[in-house]
Amino acid sequence: MSNYIRMYRPGGTFFFTVTLADRGATLLVDRIDVLRGAYAAVAAQHPWRTEAIVVMPDHLHAVWSLPEGDADFSTRWKKIKTRFSKGVLRRGSIGGLAPTLRVSASKRAKGEVGIWQRRFWEHTVRDEADFAACVRYCHFNPVKHGLVERAVDWPFLSVHREIRAGRWEVA
Repeated sequence: MSNYIRMYRPGGTFFFTVTLADRGATLLVDRIDVLRGAYAAVAAQHPWRTEAIVVMPDHLHAVWSLPEGDADFSTRWKKIKTRFSKGVLRRGSIGGLAPTLRVSASKRAKGEVGIWQRRFWEHTVRDEADFAACVRYCHFNPVKHGLVERAVDWPFLSVHREIRAGRWEVA
């Protein structure tokens, strides 16, 4: 069994990548309402500050700052993934994932429904330059993937919050 070592730094800032099991699916944007609901519900229980986020069709990237004395990002992601999965399944639609959804015996044994890849990738933000690079990565991910020509044209992106607050200029 793999032994994952995570950097749990209380009050730290982290960059995450969380991915669907089916890398060709569009479930996250197709069911953005369910994802937003899951995200908000978990944030209400276990607060954090979202510094930047982008929701892509089959994955998302986020930069979070946790409260002082709190390093438990794993519980937050587990709850978001669980709430999203249950919300999607409750509505009886899993979008483009349905034809390819195959749940392994090990996932079934753990009560997983197979929507998400197991685990997630995290990076501890080291300094202001690293923070800026992580936020920039989020904001330009839709352009990198060829979904839009300008970041501001992607609707599932925190850059819109920055524009409203006057911290980002639209070119």
